[in-house]
Amino acid sequence: MKLYDAQAPNPRRARILIAEKGLDIPTEELSIMDGENLTPEYKAKSRFGLIPALELDDGTVLTEVPAICRYLESQYPEPNLMGRDPIEIAQIEMWERYSEMSGSQSVGEYFRNGFAKLDDRGLPGITGIPRIEALIDRGERRIASFYETIEDRLGDSEYLGSDRFTLADITALCAVDFARMVKHGIPDGNKNTERWHAACSQRPSTKA
Repeated sequence: MKLYDAQAPNPRRARILIAEKGLDIPTEELSIMDGENLTPEYKAKSRFGLIPALELDDGTVLTEVPAICRYLESQYPEPNLMGRDPIEIAQIEMWERYSEMSGSQSVGEYFRNGFAKLDDRGLPGITGIPRIEALIDRGERRIASFYETIEDRLGDSEYLGSDRFTLADITALCAVDFARMVKHGIPDGNKNTERWHAACSQRPSTKA
């Protein structure tokens, strides 16, 4: 196997899951800022032009982090990161999807529409999509809503999707760290989120 990687939140999600499972998968790093994911050579492998992508030994290429994680979980089931029974599986997937849609995507909306170097790349994986300034404010509002929701959830549960560290926490952690990078860190007073973030950040896998 081979992982096409980049210094960005989505590839980091895959790297953390791989590290949690103790796997040694070779990587090739590409630069999103330089558009290396949009070259004809890369898009011949990853038709959506997205990173990460996992190339299997038979040449099959998987994109989209949940699909990559589902494949790796099926091949290497321990430690379990995506649920052991129908209810836990559904809850982990629910919070993982929320963390991507309302966390990572809201930060991405704020970042992409406010960063001049991505002037014609308002959406990932394609060119010719202009930035929209109004989406900067919308992204900020969505980030605030995300923080409010996970703060409430983490008042009831040690981790987001279960009583243990799972893929839901991986995705949320990457969203929060992305937000912190663009100066939208955990709001003052969100003690539950601060406690959770500190615990997750202490795991060796999160340095991947």
